[in-house]
Amino acid sequence: MLDAAQYATRPEHAPADHPKVAREKIGILLANLGTPDNYDYWSMRRYLNEFLSDRRVIDYPAWKWQPLLQLIILTKRPFTSGANYKSIWNHDKGESPLMTITKDQTAKLATAMQEKYGENVMVDFCMRYGNPSTKSKVRAMVEAGCRKILFFPLYPQQAGATSATANDQFFRALMDEKWQPAVRTVPAYFEHPKFIDALAQSVERAYAALEEKPDMLVCSYHGMPKRYLLEGDPYHCQCQKNTRLLKERLGWDDTQICTTFQSVFGREEWLRPYTVEHVAELAKQGKKRIAVIAPAFSADCIETLEEINEEIAESFEHAGGEQFTYIPCLNDDDAHIEALSAVIETEISGWLS
Repeated sequence: MLDAAQYATRPEHAPADHPKVAREKIGILLANLGTPDNYDYWSMRRYLNEFLSDRRVIDYPAWKWQPLLQLIILTKRPFTSGANYKSIWNHDKGESPLMTITKDQTAKLATAMQEKYGENVMVDFCMRYGNPSTKSKVRAMVEAGCRKILFFPLYPQQAGATSATANDQFFRALMDEKWQPAVRTVPAYFEHPKFIDALAQSVERAYAALEEKPDMLVCSYHGMPKRYLLEGDPYHCQCQKNTRLLKERLGWDDTQICTTFQSVFGREEWLRPYTVEHVAELAKQGKKRIAVIAPAFSADCIETLEEINEEIAESFEHAGGEQFTYIPCLNDDDAHIEALSAVIETEISGWLS
């Protein structure tokens, strides 16, 4: 992060007691879902309470949902979720893998942007839930002299429960700023050619490292209630298109790739097919070798490292599957950073040249 005080000056013709003003620059604020500060009970409870109280995530009436959440779910779930986080925790750095990866992505993007635009840009990241908060990072950017901010939710596909709620939090943060910057938000970027190419390269590398090629590539996206699709959320359609574009880039046909949805929560019907069930069905159909990729996640996290690598892999193997390959998220892969940089350069067009 740039040191705002280093470049702050008193405006010309201003009185001697006028506060110094930071030199104007462009802020690029990346946003990811979030992470608990630790995997102990109270850290998990705070994080889950914030996450599951978001009306974009769970839209049941508060009178109906909050007693269930506070008295039952948050009494038990922090223990199980904490154990899951502990199994994937980056113990060396004292943080979740999502935090580590997001920091690495931010550092690489900051280098790429500053090589291109010099000290005219400032790149940082925030989390929708947990720390660092969106509000704290917006405050820091304004104090550093960012008169324009590009807000970049790191979700390739648009969804109310991901990119929309991240934008909501960003706009709430802006409400507290007296000197409010001009802002732009990054739209869904799942069909950007460089993003599709980065996904395809990751598949090609994974397949090249295997002695026997998988019978099927399962594109597992985070799920959502089917009702959201019927209410107009574009996520399902964008996931289907994402898979089609990846298939076309790889030069495959429909027998080699499929779309599924994971992380079902609650009793209502979610988008189908469910990944955990579908991989078992593939094994029963004789597809003994599969690979799974998660194109909706920009960084590996609890849903990929624990859910896919453990629960979903176990479902496949118990049904007779023999070779399960998880293809990691794009994380801070150079092709991914190049794709994100290309998206940023398009979205700040007119602000910087």
